[in-house]
Amino acid sequence: MQSFLYAVVSMAVVLGIMILVHEFGHYAAAKYFGVRVDVFSIGFGKRLWGFRRGETDYRISVLPLGGYVKMAGENPLESRSGAPDEFMSHPRWQRFVIAIAGPAMNILLAIALLTGVYMVHYERPQFFDQPAVIGWVLDNSAAAKAGIEQGDRIVRIDGTSNPTWEDVLLKVMISPKQPIDIAIQRGNDILEKQVKPELQGSGFDEYGSVGWQPEQSVAVTELVPNMPAVKAGIQLKDRILAINGTPMRSVFAIIHYLQQNGAKPVDVSVSRDGKELHYTMTPVQMEENGQKGYRLGFLLAEPMTVAKLSFPNAFAMSLEENKKFSLLMVDLIHKLVEHKASIKQLDGPIGIARASGDAAQQPGWTPLLSLMAMISLNLGIVNLLPIPILDGGVILLLIVESLMRRDISLRIKERIYQTAFVFIVLVFVVVIYNDLMKALPGLAQRLP
Repeated sequence: MQSFLYAVVSMAVVLGIMILVHEFGHYAAAKYFGVRVDVFSIGFGKRLWGFRRGETDYRISVLPLGGYVKMAGENPLESRSGAPDEFMSHPRWQRFVIAIAGPAMNILLAIALLTGVYMVHYERPQFFDQPAVIGWVLDNSAAAKAGIEQGDRIVRIDGTSNPTWEDVLLKVMISPKQPIDIAIQRGNDILEKQVKPELQGSGFDEYGSVGWQPEQSVAVTELVPNMPAVKAGIQLKDRILAINGTPMRSVFAIIHYLQQNGAKPVDVSVSRDGKELHYTMTPVQMEENGQKGYRLGFLLAEPMTVAKLSFPNAFAMSLEENKKFSLLMVDLIHKLVEHKASIKQLDGPIGIARASGDAAQQPGWTPLLSLMAMISLNLGIVNLLPIPILDGGVILLLIVESLMRRDISLRIKERIYQTAFVFIVLVFVVVIYNDLMKALPGLAQRLP
């Protein structure tokens, strides 16, 4: 029950701020150009509460899944008086600025939020920013079937040259069951390959995986008492180089090697203070979470970068991250249009509520603010899609009318808006359905 309340309250706060900022962008631009604003609403439908100041009714409405600013003469299908304070009475360039101001505010909010987060707490896995060198390949995985080997470096993936590991992971994640062209460097040779990410996740929470792991520096962060590693002389911060002469480029490589080796003694080479040392030990079989495996008794944590960035560095990093995720969102939309990605990968209000609740229960404010930045960015990009009713559709029609040097007829606009409305409703229904399937995994099996 507590988690449910966290989710509901967190979603209300997150979406409320996103919508408020978005609609304020339209409102501020309209006021600047002298357009009369009749209604500023958070939510749709029946008015629950509000107040009137000047010519504007500020209100909260019953359906909190959006919001709107109603400007005088905005709807081209309604009769207009031609008054100078009506939306359609203003030049197209001013209407363009008013339309784009909402998404622009969401994008600016995302940049501002991430900048603030990075100034307080910047944390990310170190390998995210490193060249994409393969540290381990799972047997019989998509990567193994494509001929990818440990030590290969990915120099191009899906059109992106010299990708970092973050670039690679994001590309793979949004491409389940879709072939991806890659180029790898092996020694002095560049080899062209194609991998087809396997579908991971349950029913309505899908993502792609190819079964490779990044090359990482593997350092001992914890030792288990009375286990072979301690008895042999392994120390904290020792960096594992190889086992029986086989280079260990990732934690998964070590785990896999030990399971294949069984109870036979191993020679573990480590780096300590610039020197290479060798220790011989025999793995012991242990049971953990119902699964048996061979262990040496040391734990290895993923190296992380943790810092407080200065404002210039935080701002620059925020710009870079927002740019990266904007391009990823556009790429995902492009794949959806081409049926190369599943709409099941999209989250709706229930998914946002669940993520908001999880972020709100984590220590500190930075997880929730980071999530808000991501949602705000996505909201800004989605609203720029060239679909009538959305801001991007208004912008597209204004551009077309500017090129034609005349207004599109009301009859054509009416058909366009009717079709767009049906499309938006259908998408909304599908997204809500996906949300329900993710929230109630057994529901799909119970449906006829």
